[in-house]
Amino acid sequence: MTERHLDMLISDANGALVLLTSLADSFRSVESQTSSFQAQCDDLLSEERRLQKLADEVGTDLHYYAYLDGVTRRLNAPGASRLVNHENFGEILTNLDACIEFMVKHPEYRDAESYLARYQSLLTKALHLLEVGFTAHLDRISSEISKQITATQSGSARHALAYGRFEETVLEAEGLVLNAQRVIRSCYDEVGNTILGQNFDYYSNTALSIFSTYLDARDRDLRPMTQHDLEAFKKDAKDINAETACRNFIKQCYERSYDEATLFAKVFSIEPQYNVDPQSAYAAVKSHQKALVNAANIVPIATTLQSVLQTSELQTICNLLGWITNEYLLLEYDEEETQYIIHCHDLTARLLIEHLWPLTDTAFDAEVTKSISKAPISPESLKLNPVVNGVASSNVHPITKRALELLAMYDQAMPKERSSSPVVFRIIQETIFAMQRAESRLKSNKAANPEPDPDLFMIKNLLILKNGLVSLELGDVRSQPAAMQHFGQIWDTLSPQNWLGLFRGILGGSLSLGIWSSAASAAPAMNGKAAAARSQPQPEQDANEKLDELLRQSIYAFTQRWGTLINAARGGKRGAQSLVTTAKELDEKLLTAFGGQPEVVAKLKEAIQINAQAQKELKAEKGAR
Repeated sequence: MTERHLDMLISDANGALVLLTSLADSFRSVESQTSSFQAQCDDLLSEERRLQKLADEVGTDLHYYAYLDGVTRRLNAPGASRLVNHENFGEILTNLDACIEFMVKHPEYRDAESYLARYQSLLTKALHLLEVGFTAHLDRISSEISKQITATQSGSARHALAYGRFEETVLEAEGLVLNAQRVIRSCYDEVGNTILGQNFDYYSNTALSIFSTYLDARDRDLRPMTQHDLEAFKKDAKDINAETACRNFIKQCYERSYDEATLFAKVFSIEPQYNVDPQSAYAAVKSHQKALVNAANIVPIATTLQSVLQTSELQTICNLLGWITNEYLLLEYDEEETQYIIHCHDLTARLLIEHLWPLTDTAFDAEVTKSISKAPISPESLKLNPVVNGVASSNVHPITKRALELLAMYDQAMPKERSSSPVVFRIIQETIFAMQRAESRLKSNKAANPEPDPDLFMIKNLLILKNGLVSLELGDVRSQPAAMQHFGQIWDTLSPQNWLGLFRGILGGSLSLGIWSSAASAAPAMNGKAAAARSQPQPEQDANEKLDELLRQSIYAFTQRWGTLINAARGGKRGAQSLVTTAKELDEKLLTAFGGQPEVVAKLKEAIQINAQAQKELKAEKGAR
């Protein structure tokens, strides 16, 4: 019985095992089917998302096509011109931009080229509506404002009408102004730089037309004011003086320009800054030349000033340039840099560079020709009189004095950066040529001891001229300097390291005078003759170099001749004066030329002694051979 019971248990266990095996197989089968079903579901979900995305894309793409009919009807409707007064006009422009961009990006889409052309045509239509609406708005305002300005003679009332009232009435059409600003900012940033986009040409053409309409209206409305300012300028120039009239006119124009720039920024939300890009907003405004000045149009200022300055004295022009530079370009250390100051600074820089500096250079050229190049050299001027009241330049030639005056005026009118201007070189060059003509006249005197000494005459005049040039470079030119304040620097520049060796080389023929010139390598030696070297003008030479070269040549010629006289006196040569007499005569000449300037006299005496020693040593060497 027990055995039978155990067999039943084993049989039941085996049955349970079989059942479990069957259940496991069934579970695995269900699991396999479930995984397959899940994969199918995932595939279906992915396909659903793909189809949804495709449907969305198709719907979006269709929007770019479907938008055409609606916007066409709106822009061609009888009341379409009123759209520009509302904010939703900006949405039309935005949508047209998007549609054009889509068609450009997808040229392979059906009828893309046709739709692109139609959308571009609609954009042109929309921008034209804005242009017409803005023009009509300005015309209505201009008609009212111009009549009121003409009807009053009060300057303050005119200003209030031209700016306060005009601004108020223009900005009343808020929607129209905002739409105009949107168009302008689609092609320019806040300072007028170009923003190159797909539709830049469309927007920029409209912006240019709007600018032109606006500037025409402003010029027309303010014409009584600009005409009044011009008449007041002419009256001041006649009744007071040209300089005062020019100053007052510049101040008025700068204030008017700043007011116009401020108004322009409020109307168009843009402040065009100086820009050489021909597509910039600045270039667009500048190309519109009218009588009314603005941030880009300074020609009326220049034209009006030139009408008076062209017939004024050179000193008047220099005074005006010095004033405008100090007044508007140079800030005091504690002066606040306001927007008005910045505006005036920019106007002044352009007015000087583009107009007044060229005018001044021309005036200087004419004066140089008149008072230096073509100035007569009278016999009375060929004298070297004693220095008067210790003023170093008091006994130089009148032409040299005039050159110093011109350098001083140029320094007054121009910034230090222009000290290397061709005008300065021409003043120096023409003065040198004039002094060489004077020197030739003096050398035509065949006397053994000519009066004045031609070389000393050149040294005196060229040293004074050189001192003036150095002063110009340092920004400290004086028309009548009490002393040659830069003589030490000049002499150091002129002097070689070894005067004795140099004099011996020149006297012995192994060196030429050209060794002193930085340009000597470009010119052939002239057999050591100063006059021959001077006869080769080199226009490309720096004025400093040219002066240095001629000064060295004159110093050498002067020291050589007096070195010879001193050696002859020391050696008791027949017919020669005594050493005391020779030294006294030399002192008299030097003190006459350089009275009150002992450092110049001392340096020239030292150079004479060195030259005399060089001659003596060279003579001894030849005798030994």
